[in-house]
Amino acid sequence: MRQPATTIDLRRDLVGLLPRLRRFAITLAGEAAVADELVQAVCQRAIAKGHQWSGEGRLESWIYTLARQQWTDDSRKRKPKASVRGNVTDIRDAARERSAAVDPDAIHRMIADMPDGLCSMFLLVDVEGHSYQQAADIMGTPVANVVSQLATARLHFAGLAGTHPIHRY
Repeated sequence: MRQPATTIDLRRDLVGLLPRLRRFAITLAGEAAVADELVQAVCQRAIAKGHQWSGEGRLESWIYTLARQQWTDDSRKRKPKASVRGNVTDIRDAARERSAAVDPDAIHRMIADMPDGLCSMFLLVDVEGHSYQQAADIMGTPVANVVSQLATARLHFAGLAGTHPIHRY
């Protein structure tokens, strides 16, 4: 039996989104192993709910929304765990040394070490290029919250890099 063309296209497009979906999942989960489980669950959910995809807007926005919903559903089922994120001190030192090579893992840790919720906004808007409205829709929050969280995330990121002092007036 042949599958409908929309399902085949959805699966193909979903494969192309996997690297970005994984980055987004890491911002939610904070660690790669849990993020990988989330990505797998989201892919299964997207394929199962493919008939709900209207084809309007960006597919990745719909997939990211599914990821946030899946993460919320999963969070309700499990007990809160202590965070096992890396130490930020070594990242600050590396950023201050101009001769140090750029370590992608250190950058990922720096983003993941942002306070909860901020790293997802930073990734969606500043890395993935979503508009504030799209990020608000994905995260299920008002645009004003996106603006506030993004500003806080940018200040936090700049402060960690040690390149811009944080001034409060």
